Amino acid sequence: MTETILDTIRAAEPGLVALRRDLHAHPETGFEERRTAGIVAGRLRALGLDVAEGVGRTGVVGTLTGTRAPSSNTANRAIGLRADMDALNIEEATGLPYASTNPGKMHACGHDGHTAMLLGAAEVLARHRDFAGTVHFIFQPAEEGLGGGLAMLADGLLERFPVDSLYGMHNWPGTAVGRFCTRTGPLMAAGDTWTVTFRGTGGHGGNGAHNATDVTLAQAQFIGALQTIVSRNVPALQSAVVSVGYVGGGSWESPNVIPAELVVRGTARSFDERIRGLIERRMGEMAQSVAATFGCTAELRYERIFDVLVNDEARTRTSLEVARALVGEEAVDPAMRPVTGSEDFAFMLGQCPGSYVMLGNGVAEDGSFVPVHTPRYDFNDAILPLGVRYWAELVHRELGG
Repeated sequence: MTETILDTIRAAEPGLVALRRDLHAHPETGFEERRTAGIVAGRLRALGLDVAEGVGRTGVVGTLTGTRAPSSNTANRAIGLRADMDALNIEEATGLPYASTNPGKMHACGHDGHTAMLLGAAEVLARHRDFAGTVHFIFQPAEEGLGGGLAMLADGLLERFPVDSLYGMHNWPGTAVGRFCTRTGPLMAAGDTWTVTFRGTGGHGGNGAHNATDVTLAQAQFIGALQTIVSRNVPALQSAVVSVGYVGGGSWESPNVIPAELVVRGTARSFDERIRGLIERRMGEMAQSVAATFGCTAELRYERIFDVLVNDEARTRTSLEVARALVGEEAVDPAMRPVTGSEDFAFMLGQCPGSYVMLGNGVAEDGSFVPVHTPRYDFNDAILPLGVRYWAELVHRELGG
């Protein structure tokens, strides 16, 4: 009896769960994924794939070529499947038996599951190679804001492993297991980090406040004014977010001293380059004018961390066709609302057309769920087989299997 792809996935599932939980227990943050990368490379080699390590510092790429003779439509075609490997600097609070053993680090975004699913797909496809063309399994480091995608591109990812299409996937808490969501066009926002440093003379808060140029007053006015960028400068039908995530200045031990310097940091999200530029410009104008009002100075540093993630129409159509074949029309949302989270797979899609989908990570009967980037989040092992099936069926559809 011939073993089917589904048979292979079922047989592999217990091992994938064990792998995922092992990765969860040993999280590594950006560009430190040496253990994780070593496991990935070792498993790919054991499957007979060609393996390149150290791509973008700690990234891994495994290459598999199908056994089917290419037709005129599939000759020399190649696709890339990408998963992220890094964890976050969060102290885990799940209490799980496989909780993080690395203090202050946690797989709070499900990259442990993404890695396990793509390794599972490599295992399945190595056993079912009846496709024409080449698959590059791309395991990316440092997705969480440290530029791992850019590092891989700078290291010649697409020149060394040329592809016609790129595909990515992320688990999505709050959506039922067995559901896929995506959309053509902009799916995830550009993500920027900004820092404003206010400088003044400082002074004695009790006896010399009238002699001081007070940076605390400047930052207070600035934070309030900042919220008018979205409400009064961004067109009402455009989406943008500006948030403050850090305010620091002065000394806890000296509350009677007005600080001479104070830093405000935050994030900005947008889907349009014009809006992105507007946010940066207005933020600088507000910082300068508010500082001048109080006799202080202000310096803005605006860092463009992530680009907008844009899904290609044809590749997204393929993704949706595969998802529908797996779970049915009713379990696929082809018009997902864009989200203001960011993802550095956007940089790869900026250089090669592709598509990014969301796979439901589960939701309780009362509608509650634990979101990513929180201490109690955990990837749902129940979606591992479906993620593997999606990858395997995508390859066979793209490469004529």
